Amino acid sequence: MEMHFPQDRPIGSRPQRRTLPILQSLLLVLFGLTLPFPTLGSSPAPEALILTINGGIGPAVSDYIRKGLERAATENYALVILQMDTPGGLDSSMRTIIKAILTSPVPVVSHVWPEGSRAASAGTYILYASHVAAMAPATNLGAATPVSIGGLPHLPEPAPETGQEGEGAPPPPATDPMKAKIINDAAAYIKSLAVRHNRNQEWAEQAVRESVSLTATKALQLGVIDLIAADLDDLLRQIHGRTVRLDSGPLTLQTLGLQIIRHDPDWRDRLLAAVSDPNIAYILLLVGLYGLIFEATHPGALLPGIAGAIALILALYTFQILPVNYAGLGLLILGLALMIAEAFAPSFGVLGLGGIASFVFGSIILVEDEELRISLHLITATALSSAAFLFWLTSRIYRLRRQAVRCGSEELLSLIATASDNFSDSGWVLVRGESWQADCGTPVHKGQQMRIVGRDGLRLQVEPLKEPLNKES
Repeated sequence: MEMHFPQDRPIGSRPQRRTLPILQSLLLVLFGLTLPFPTLGSSPAPEALILTINGGIGPAVSDYIRKGLERAATENYALVILQMDTPGGLDSSMRTIIKAILTSPVPVVSHVWPEGSRAASAGTYILYASHVAAMAPATNLGAATPVSIGGLPHLPEPAPETGQEGEGAPPPPATDPMKAKIINDAAAYIKSLAVRHNRNQEWAEQAVRESVSLTATKALQLGVIDLIAADLDDLLRQIHGRTVRLDSGPLTLQTLGLQIIRHDPDWRDRLLAAVSDPNIAYILLLVGLYGLIFEATHPGALLPGIAGAIALILALYTFQILPVNYAGLGLLILGLALMIAEAFAPSFGVLGLGGIASFVFGSIILVEDEELRISLHLITATALSSAAFLFWLTSRIYRLRRQAVRCGSEELLSLIATASDNFSDSGWVLVRGESWQADCGTPVHKGQQMRIVGRDGLRLQVEPLKEPLNKES
């Protein structure tokens, strides 16, 4: 019986099917070691979001700031820096911004920057509401007295100076109950903001009641602001380690090494901010009124009417958010109406001059706020243009009235007729290719030229010319 034994294998050898999986595993491990992977415990560098207010504060600006703060909270920014240079703005827009700042889970640092900027009126309230208030050198804040839409109340008379900046004798009590109500409400509001962030309450009330202002240096001395920073790097360096109060509790700022991200206004915010400018609104109002008037006098033109309606709606949108004096708006519209009446009922300049005067005075007092008033250069240029147009129109109408009549029966009295045949008392004549029956006291031969001196129904009265003309007129 023949037996078979497996062939002998060298000591230490392994089957090939077991070696391949091991080699594959080693290669995978080596390849994995070459791939980049995050270090345990690492996190992205913290970021600061920069928002800007440059100009008047209106609905467009408040919407931009509100959306910026919402983005900072959603994307977990470490800090929001609000760079300001503003003359003030609408009270409702200011309060919207302040509410967003006070409820923001991300600390907000307001910085009046660059040098030469200001945080007047509404800007002062926003500084008081911010978790950190900073100003650049050569900047100012204050003049926070409210001015309501419609011309009520007017700015109170500033208190007499006593030699110290930001201080003065108490103002006399307001005699207008509505004025007193608005000012008391604004004073209480800014004082509550001062209490929240432990800032100077007395000066805040003075800024509202007496319209006082402060330089950056004096504001720091009086405890109105927290620091003076020349630029962004200086600001981040100074606020590092500062503790601020949020709704969630105290928070210590860690600002060294922050990455800066700018959030600029989008096209919608820029468009609304542009039309919110009083000068732009003034131009839109004029374009709108003139466009509608042109459409009314030239029906079917369409383009002036459509463009005028759009411009007028945008202007009215702007005026309802600006501190507009309605007496000024009424004078402006009256002036335009008088100037247009001059074109349809010429008074040799009386209506036109009255319209220009009303237009100028209305334009000057249209906007109550000193910082938001319409440019005098724009008012002057518009008034002079209107005066030049009225002068041209009046002179043109005067010249037209002195010209001979060129149509109707009156025109016949200046024309020359030619006899169609011979006649003694009455016959037929040609006038501009038309055949008319004419009466003449003397005999007339065919082709003779005669002047028309009268008309009786369809009969003309003619007389022979002493010196015939070369051709018929």
